[in-house]
Amino acid sequence: MSFVLETTRRAGRVRRLALTAAVALVVAACGSSDDSSAPAAAPAPAPSTGGTTAPATPDPRADWPAVIRFAAVPAEQDAQLTESYRVTTEILADELGLEVEFFQAADYAGVIEALIANRVELAQFGPFSYVLALARGAEATAVGVMTGSPEEEPGYQSYLVARADNTEINTIQDIKGKNVCLVDPASTSGYLVPFALMLDEGINPEEDINIILAGGHDTSVIEVAAGTCDAGFAFDDMVDSLLIERGEIEAGEMKIVQKSFIIAGSPMAMRTELPASLQEAITDVIQNKVNVDWAVDNGYCAAVDDCSLSDEAIWGYAARDDSFYDGIRTLCGQLGTAVRACEGIS
Repeated sequence: MSFVLETTRRAGRVRRLALTAAVALVVAACGSSDDSSAPAAAPAPAPSTGGTTAPATPDPRADWPAVIRFAAVPAEQDAQLTESYRVTTEILADELGLEVEFFQAADYAGVIEALIANRVELAQFGPFSYVLALARGAEATAVGVMTGSPEEEPGYQSYLVARADNTEINTIQDIKGKNVCLVDPASTSGYLVPFALMLDEGINPEEDINIILAGGHDTSVIEVAAGTCDAGFAFDDMVDSLLIERGEIEAGEMKIVQKSFIIAGSPMAMRTELPASLQEAITDVIQNKVNVDWAVDNGYCAAVDDCSLSDEAIWGYAARDDSFYDGIRTLCGQLGTAVRACEGIS
């Protein structure tokens, strides 16, 4: 079958609205007369207000929480995930006037469960982990989707890679009987899509290969480079640029054996139980201010090329709603029990 788809908190300026009540001072006018016995003039009556007091303007932020908790699925096994999202959390804190706490989970399941249990208000997911969170009861929706530029359709690919000097693996069929690194059972480009690619080629992942779960996209590629895995899956930028720029693999050390179809970009999810005014404010910040151009213009980054908003190489976020991920749901429906996490999703 064929499958087609798809805060470092900045404690900075915390704005607090204060209401002040105007107090009217009534000054009694004393009459001036040579006759000291003359009665003083009566005070002028205060203007009538009809017996009512104008109501105070309600504080639109009165029901906002004091802290926004934000988590992200780990695209890599990086202890510095908090630093990767530092600029994003600072922009959110400053523009919302709230404290933003970043929660670093050890794996995809940790972020999924945190959103379901209302332990976080915002979560950065991959497409599949987002769909899984909602299917398991999270009350949330996509508020923005990672994109490489404001003009392009948000999306990316899964790569099957092998060492460039591995002459035994040149097509996906060649991974049969080999050690193959996958990322995490809730990863889109590191698990779900690889299963689809293999099944489409007549490869049964449960029987025809030896699966090694790497935990992160970076580890999947590095284990291939080290020879622990004969081949492995990871998202495109991890192979094309991120690991090379960090000096963890050499340019040309990996070869791309197969590329997937385009996958819908990774969403930022927001709890829908939040006050409507806060949801509107968060949506505005994510879609219009969490991007490298705005960050540079407002002093959060020195230059566009040196501005990190996440642990992926992105420009910022594009406006898309939950229906953008219907293709992932369809793919799950097609895979059925081949991917256990897909059970019940269609």
